[in-house]
Amino acid sequence: MYKVFFITFGCKVNQCETECMKADFRSHNYEISDSWNGADAVVINSCTVTSSGDSRVLSALRKMRQNLPNAVIALTGCYPQANRAEAEKMSEADIITGTKNRSEIVALVTECLKMHSRKIMIADYSKDDPFECLESPSFDNNTRTFMKIQDGCNQFCTYCIIPYARGRCRSRTLESVREEAEKSAIMGKKEIVLTGINLAFYGMEYGLNLADSVEVCAEVKGIERIRLGSLEPEIMSDDLLKRLSEVPQLCPQFHLSLQSGCTKTLKAMNRHYTAEEYLSLTERIRSFFPECSFTTDIMVGFPSETDEDFRQSLEFVGKVGFSRVHVFRYSRRKGTPADRMAGQIPENIKALRASEMSEMSAKSEAEYMRSLVGKTVRVLFERENCTDFHRGYAADYTLIKIPRENSEKSLRNKIFCVTIEESRSDFCIGRIVNE
Repeated sequence: MYKVFFITFGCKVNQCETECMKADFRSHNYEISDSWNGADAVVINSCTVTSSGDSRVLSALRKMRQNLPNAVIALTGCYPQANRAEAEKMSEADIITGTKNRSEIVALVTECLKMHSRKIMIADYSKDDPFECLESPSFDNNTRTFMKIQDGCNQFCTYCIIPYARGRCRSRTLESVREEAEKSAIMGKKEIVLTGINLAFYGMEYGLNLADSVEVCAEVKGIERIRLGSLEPEIMSDDLLKRLSEVPQLCPQFHLSLQSGCTKTLKAMNRHYTAEEYLSLTERIRSFFPECSFTTDIMVGFPSETDEDFRQSLEFVGKVGFSRVHVFRYSRRKGTPADRMAGQIPENIKALRASEMSEMSAKSEAEYMRSLVGKTVRVLFERENCTDFHRGYAADYTLIKIPRENSEKSLRNKIFCVTIEESRSDFCIGRIVNE
């Protein structure tokens, strides 16, 4: 039996695709290894959102080749798809594929193990490409499962390489969504996280929207929670929000990608909303989901971002009241309009702005955690990471910990009501109030 080791970079979609590829390898009698040591093959699922991400991918590729000179190494994912010329020159990889035809990677690795032949297979995207359904993960130790229901992006933000790495928007069929949800329920999963490159655009080619996929999952017995991945704000209509609010299983946590709280910067980014429209959306969502939380991504140092622009973005974060913010610096990506823009910001200025934004984000998160004290929430518990606490997540994705007695059994994959008694900077402590 061959052993295969996986290295995954990037977003939840990449992580979901890795789990699907693992399932495909298992079904072909491969052993999934937890360590590269002794592996016959290595699959590197890459990301290319930032230049630092590229560097980590290339470093991992070189390290694996150095440590495993006789293993088959496959490089797949967004990096080779968006950077074909550079990827094809990487002699460390025996197999190079992009983000298409992932279902063929097992056959490619098997052939290479037997024939020792190098294979480069990076297929171009077309506007009529269908959604590729990969092998469903057969088992894992997580209490939730990630289901990719959408791929591709039509937005072409000026800083982003992803439309070139993922192609145009395309969606999983509702029938396939239902089948996948049923498989998850059979495996004992209580929570499904719906993911996509541009999740809010789910179903547009079928005349559907995101609510259709949520409602289908909610119909499956055993699925008690449905969570949404990252959402683009511009098409979150009141009709959609109303339908979502009528699904009891939907977790009221919304990751609304912001990027900047300055309308001038948003326009330069080719984002299709203003800061005022984004704020209005959070207010509308709160009218449908009074107990909701908001998480987001914030970019600092976009070309021509002035001190005043940054100040507006900083103040905006404080105004919304996010429960969590991912702060990152603008990274130039060759082939994007922003790479050719004047007014590129020096790295030292980006670092200062990132530090200040992170401080504001930490303050916002701590304030949100304090607002939860005294409330009772339903918590889906996961594996304990220490002997002192049980830990799990509330519906709003707040990490909850409760003191654990050494004699207590695991609460894993069970849902309990917990009253929150204390808050910390990024989690809360509570006690179970009923079983």
